[in-house]
Amino acid sequence: MKQKVALVTGASSGIGKAIAIALADNGYAVALGCRNTTAAAAVAETIRQNGGTTLVCPANVESADEVEAMVTAARALGPIDLLVPAAGIAYQNLFQYTDEATYDRIMNTNVKGAYLCAKAVLPEMISRRSGVILFLSSMWGEVGASCEVVYSASKAALIGLCKALAKEVAPSGIRVNCISPGVIRTPMTRGLGEDTLSALAEETPLGRIGTPEEIADAVLFLAGDSASFITGQILGVNGGLVI
Repeated sequence: MKQKVALVTGASSGIGKAIAIALADNGYAVALGCRNTTAAAAVAETIRQNGGTTLVCPANVESADEVEAMVTAARALGPIDLLVPAAGIAYQNLFQYTDEATYDRIMNTNVKGAYLCAKAVLPEMISRRSGVILFLSSMWGEVGASCEVVYSASKAALIGLCKALAKEVAPSGIRVNCISPGVIRTPMTRGLGEDTLSALAEETPLGRIGTPEEIADAVLFLAGDSASFITGQILGVNGGLVI
């Protein structure tokens, strides 16, 4: 039986890293899309030590040329069955103090990056009439967050991208879904500080912060055969903070 191939961007740390390792542990050959090749090499070593197959594929997801090169490199593992464009950045500040350069950087990474990756893998998926794309939004993309207006807007855009693309490519046998994490303990949220994280944990009905591995579990479910009739959906993994 052919080994399935996954391409995960943002795979050098945080949620992307956890997704890549979980997929490899569950039989996927995993291409690690990344900007930080040193950190990605360490992830690749972990995967190989666990008996997995992997490949580091450097790219800035804001660049169409670099994304195309990344996808071409990833195909050395075989046709891409699963795309998880997990690369993303966050930003906290009052809206009126968010300058245009920051807006562009957030939108280019979070939205344009996902768009470019999906656009690059889709022709082959359509030709094969098979494939799964899983976007990573945020609960703030569903309800908005004060002092994270542009970040919230970028994550809301991914929800719209998911729902519309799912309708467009479903006749070609391709499923598109979106995972919407809550507060997850990652390098991205570490900057909030322990006091803020503790307060957010208290606000969360399940009473704690989530882990990257719990997001990876959601990816495994939506990528697998158990989710074969699920497309265009937003799966919240947020401990009940947003319902």
